[in-house]
Amino acid sequence: MDRTNTMVAIMYDFDKTLTTKDMQEYTFIPKVGMTAGEFWGKSNVLAQDQGMDRILAYMKLMLDEATNHGRSIYREELVALGQDLEFFPGVLGWFSHINRQGQALGMEIQHYIISSGLKEIIEGSAIGKEFRRIYASEYLYGQDGIAQWPKLAVNYTGKTQFLFRINKGVLDVYEDARLNDHTPEDERAIPFRNMIYIGDDLTDVPCMKLVKSNGGKSIAVYQQGSMDVCRKLMRENRIDYYAPADYSEGEPLSSLVSAILRKIKAEDDLIQLHNSQARADWCQARN
Repeated sequence: MDRTNTMVAIMYDFDKTLTTKDMQEYTFIPKVGMTAGEFWGKSNVLAQDQGMDRILAYMKLMLDEATNHGRSIYREELVALGQDLEFFPGVLGWFSHINRQGQALGMEIQHYIISSGLKEIIEGSAIGKEFRRIYASEYLYGQDGIAQWPKLAVNYTGKTQFLFRINKGVLDVYEDARLNDHTPEDERAIPFRNMIYIGDDLTDVPCMKLVKSNGGKSIAVYQQGSMDVCRKLMRENRIDYYAPADYSEGEPLSSLVSAILRKIKAEDDLIQLHNSQARADWCQARN
């Protein structure tokens, strides 16, 4: 049997999946003298009044509020805000212990972020270097380093394109032609059956459902006392599992992902065995 490593992708939403609240709420929103409710309320009104994408609306509002306070948004300042993020229990050690499990099973595990939050803040966080790619909203900066325009706005349905990028191995966002080219299933970088998506609410439904429908596993995480959304998603057959947002070893989420990894490895071994025997039978028949 071919013993090459099994490729697995674990994909995460960011805000309220890995962090305890939206990333802007830790530092940026207080710095412009607003509460979280005021900022998101104003952003939603802007989106509604202008018929605007909600992600573009919050990105514009950040620029506007900074300007109103006599400030510009510099890339390095957003990256520095990543240092202020609070993560759920176990997140900081999660990647090393999951990677060790993968190595023990003969797997190569790749971690990805697919988020409507800001890439710059995620990059500057304590876990920013754990990911093969961070797919998130991002500003375009001038030569002076000041944010000028949204370079990428990742909305809730737009997140799904990145699943196909990971699936096909076309990771650079400017490569549209290769992404849309037909690629036979057995030539794709990471099959959907080897994908795990972890999110927290209805904004993750398009990704959760797509991964689940194509043979991967979708998991919703919840904070204490907020299980209702997860139960709704389970009733509607949009997720496979849900668990508390505690990433510590030995907790339900860790045990669940470990079980999924073992299942992925077993299925991959069986597929490789089948393919090996089919090739042998084909060669025998030709002779």
